[in-house]
Amino acid sequence: MKKITIVVVLFVLAFLLFYFVQPVLNFGFMGLPFVLFLLAVVAIVLSFKLEFSDQYKKVKVLSKPNRLLVITAFLIFAYMTLGPLLTSLPVFRNKAYRALIGKVENGNKLSNHMAPISLDEIRVVDESLAMLLGEKILGSQPALGSQVEIGEFTIQKVNNELYWVAPLLHTGFFKWISNTEGTSGYVMVSATNERDVKLIQHVDGKPIRIKYQPAAFFNEEIERYVYLNGYSTTGLADYNFEIDDAGIPYWIVTRYKKEIGFAGNDATGILTVNAQTGEIKEYGVADTPLWVDRIQPISFIESQLNDWGEYVHGFWNFSNENKLQITEGLTLVYGENHKSYWYTGLSSVGKEESTVGFVLVDTRTKETTYYKQSGATEFAAQSSAQGKVQEKGYYASLPIPYIINNIPTYVMTLKDDGGLVKMFAMVDISDYTIVGVGNTMRETLMAYKNVYNMADNGINPESITSKKTVNSIVTRIGIDVKNGNSFYYFTVKDYPNVFVGSSQLSNELPVTRVGDSVRIAFDVDLEQVIDVSTFDNRNITK
Repeated sequence: MKKITIVVVLFVLAFLLFYFVQPVLNFGFMGLPFVLFLLAVVAIVLSFKLEFSDQYKKVKVLSKPNRLLVITAFLIFAYMTLGPLLTSLPVFRNKAYRALIGKVENGNKLSNHMAPISLDEIRVVDESLAMLLGEKILGSQPALGSQVEIGEFTIQKVNNELYWVAPLLHTGFFKWISNTEGTSGYVMVSATNERDVKLIQHVDGKPIRIKYQPAAFFNEEIERYVYLNGYSTTGLADYNFEIDDAGIPYWIVTRYKKEIGFAGNDATGILTVNAQTGEIKEYGVADTPLWVDRIQPISFIESQLNDWGEYVHGFWNFSNENKLQITEGLTLVYGENHKSYWYTGLSSVGKEESTVGFVLVDTRTKETTYYKQSGATEFAAQSSAQGKVQEKGYYASLPIPYIINNIPTYVMTLKDDGGLVKMFAMVDISDYTIVGVGNTMRETLMAYKNVYNMADNGINPESITSKKTVNSIVTRIGIDVKNGNSFYYFTVKDYPNVFVGSSQLSNELPVTRVGDSVRIAFDVDLEQVIDVSTFDNRNITK
């Protein structure tokens, strides 16, 4: 009878462990040996038969566990401890760890990865602001807001527009029971326009129901659902919520394997899980649909880059010669042909304020490019921007790198204590003393250009955007006052763009009229509205 009881207990415990812990049933993953070791220990404990003597206050062992059971537990424990030590220790495998990121190419032209960008494409909404805006639109519908909450936001390109996207999730077990079809939709927040916030509950007239999600229970919980549907032997990570270009919601799950014994996680492809129907499709790195923005989890790339910089001269490098480390972490940036990259600065070990360069890692293929360019860390750039408005007490968001007028530039927002954007800042990556701040992005760009042009920075003139000088006739002119500053917008004959300049640029702008002959100079860039760098009204007698 006792043996039957032990078997029943072990069976129930094994079911609970496999159902809730979901160990990966494959070599190199510690989940399965841990579960087996725990079951063996429980079996050993239950196998003891003891007799307690109240008179002599002694415990007598009447029967001991089976020797084979003890040996099995010992072997599993040895596998869990000696296995990683012998196969995964960096002291023995440092070359393998360093090579895990793949071949690191040296970059020589940043525009090959990061294309010049117009002002209306710059990210001004970060994840924390997206959450504030999302909660605001959800709060505008009290009936819905009491049933669901907003999940984690993921940034992605949707029809070539940059959005933060987050699912609506159940707020608890009883809400899940009352919403058996799933939560009703997701939230989209434009990363470039904080006024563009959408609650998507229908696509093509059909209701959206997020049935499979992390806040569901039992077999509808997304990780358990995937595990029980054929992927118990596969390493799975990074459950990201994305939508395709038609607006259909999916969970994007990275498949990975262990490359260095029990360590060295490396992505091999993805699964797409339809959040409504549960349909699962498997893709390799090469054939993943284009609407999926990332395959490589940030944690994998962060670890691999650090290993690449750490083991540059092997494990025994106590002098830290040529060692590199990532700076503030990784940031997702978008570049040429709408490709996305993990970006981070690299600094020498022991030098935290400056970088020796930065890397861009393709979020799909893991192709890595290292640009050797000294400059400021993200933290130093934030501090520099905050110092410009220190009297206001604003704090800077995480800097995003862009090419502004062919200059690698950090762009960030300056927020108040409530998390609302109050100003903008641009900081030269190579020299964080070159800072421009403003109440609008255009005002910031003008201030940045002025500071840059006045700075004796020694930058190669060929790296700066080419300038153009035009002699023409003013065909239209108007004024716009923003935050107490006057901006004059005008057009000239035989040139398609609109030009803008402030009264601080030239005191001739306020008195310029249609028909006046002018001479202007400006940077040739992608902007539809172009900032002029010089303005001369030749009808005004000097």
